[in-house]
Amino acid sequence: MELWAVFPPLFGFLMAFLFGKQMGDKGAQLVTCAGIITAAFVSCMLFVEVIYGNDGHGDPRTVHLMTWMASGAFAIDWSLRVDQLSVVMMCVVNIVSACVHVYSVGYMSHDKCKARFMAYLSLFTFAMLMLVTADNLLQLFFGWEGVGVASYLLIGFWNHKDSANAAAIKAFVVNRVGDFGLALGVFAAFVLFGTVQFDAMFALAPEKANEVISFLGIDIHAITLVALLLFMGAMGKSAQLGLHTWLPDAMEGPTPVSALIHAATMVTAGVFLVARMSPVFEYAPDALLAVTLVGAATAFVAATIGMTQFDIKRVIAYSTMSQLGYMFFALGVGAYPAAIFHLMTHAFFKALLFLGAGSVIHAMSDEQDMRKMGGIWKMIPTTYVLMWIGSLALAGVPFFAGFYSKDIILEAAYADHTWFGVLAYYMGIAAAIMTAFYSTRLLFMTFHGKPRAEKKVMDHVHESPSVMLTPLMILGVGAVFSGWFFYEKFVGHHPMWGDSIRGMDAIDAAHHVPYWVKKLPIAAGTLGLVLGWVFYLRYTSLPGKFVKAFKPVHTLLFNKWFFDELYTALFVKPSFALGKLSWASDRNIVDGLGPDGVAKASRGVGRILSRFQSGYVFQYAFVMMIGLIAIVSWFYFKMTNGQG
Repeated sequence: MELWAVFPPLFGFLMAFLFGKQMGDKGAQLVTCAGIITAAFVSCMLFVEVIYGNDGHGDPRTVHLMTWMASGAFAIDWSLRVDQLSVVMMCVVNIVSACVHVYSVGYMSHDKCKARFMAYLSLFTFAMLMLVTADNLLQLFFGWEGVGVASYLLIGFWNHKDSANAAAIKAFVVNRVGDFGLALGVFAAFVLFGTVQFDAMFALAPEKANEVISFLGIDIHAITLVALLLFMGAMGKSAQLGLHTWLPDAMEGPTPVSALIHAATMVTAGVFLVARMSPVFEYAPDALLAVTLVGAATAFVAATIGMTQFDIKRVIAYSTMSQLGYMFFALGVGAYPAAIFHLMTHAFFKALLFLGAGSVIHAMSDEQDMRKMGGIWKMIPTTYVLMWIGSLALAGVPFFAGFYSKDIILEAAYADHTWFGVLAYYMGIAAAIMTAFYSTRLLFMTFHGKPRAEKKVMDHVHESPSVMLTPLMILGVGAVFSGWFFYEKFVGHHPMWGDSIRGMDAIDAAHHVPYWVKKLPIAAGTLGLVLGWVFYLRYTSLPGKFVKAFKPVHTLLFNKWFFDELYTALFVKPSFALGKLSWASDRNIVDGLGPDGVAKASRGVGRILSRFQSGYVFQYAFVMMIGLIAIVSWFYFKMTNGQG
């Protein structure tokens, strides 16, 4: 059964990629959708077995496939680790990916390369499944890099657009920075533990807790070094502050790609990595401190940027970055189950928002600027209602999925009773106000008010076909009910996690925080919703007045805190200058004195010798005479020197 939850997407990719022309677009769509729907269905069956099996005690298992590498005493098996954490991730990845696959049938109906697109989606899904079912760090790294390659192909899918090509390269390069840290983390883990297999590392962690390792000539606490290097990889893949600049640009890909990357797959890989390695991170308090601070800063900064953007997909992208910040500071305070709970609920409502945005873009003739929308809610009522559901879940409104998962994160942060935990709590509250604000801003600018689009665009506005709306409805059900339904199993008093992750003490403490700590996030969300209504529906002149009154602050936020400009000045321009210098050195010195120089000298000698090939007999006789004199002279001087 485990194989049927993992390998059908690979089969769909191979069939669509290799035989797409022979199968036709519909055949490629059928085989890829069938593969991912099969995997989603089997994943749900596995969830029931692993979580509720063995008389309610859970039934985790590891399926050995083959020996992957063997060199002396070092051996790596290719196995599928299907425990509570893995099976949750498998369900999230496969269900959201299935919705995206079906949605893409309608959204990409006018594209000329449907088979290739569907193949890339399936490849992406398979790589993510390899990552979440890995039984060791090396196998995880394989899936990690596979996700990176597939994301490059998907972000740059519309390769006729220079902006899409640039965004794909940017995502690939920025992620290489994080992946370099992850690779070093894998090496450091092997040096410390002598293995990269998860169970073996987790068993050795207590006895390695006090060991020191030399890194760059400095003695560092070994487990802290391993944890920080692994977290560096997580920062890149999950777009944490500093390595986040690729995420908004990834919007250049088709909207289904945005949903797949930002909801359930690529960006959650870092969260999964830290949660999977929680038995190691628990012995690295300094690393957890770094995780908390980076996560809290990411949640806050991304929310500030999201309030000022006008591209509907970029607003949702920055909300993704902010919500990932919540997940990371939950990990930092040891509330690993809360982070995974929010990962799961976030996957539903964020995929709903992205696919809903795609439905709006589809209706608005590919328009993405919210300033050119408005007044369309009656024309696309189903999309409108579903976008409200996703936005209310994102804002943490009670009884929607985001309310349950976001609140347990904030409560766990406060319950940590450390200065950085309390700081993360208040930064999370501030981010919650801004999240609710830009969520209502998006809804009111997109659907309400007077139409701001051209008449020919407004005349074309229409509801999406059922093949696009059905996945939205499925995700809408998850956005409403997944938080309430799974709260007890994920973060209740009797959680389901077994030995798959740590953090039960942090969750227990979160249930005993003061009353006001529990209610402040609700007040924050309500305040944000009210402000959004006031600014963008009741008194629509206020945003312009605030921009004028706080021009420097707005400029900073609208330009995304100038991270791109800073990186361009610090890294991009020096890299180009170094490249030009190297190119000039190669051209003028290496090539100039080497191959090009020898060729130039040969051509010069050839031109000189060619002058003697005139066709005149007297010139040939003259050359022969010179040659004869030279030979005679050579013999003469040789004989003279020999006698001397």
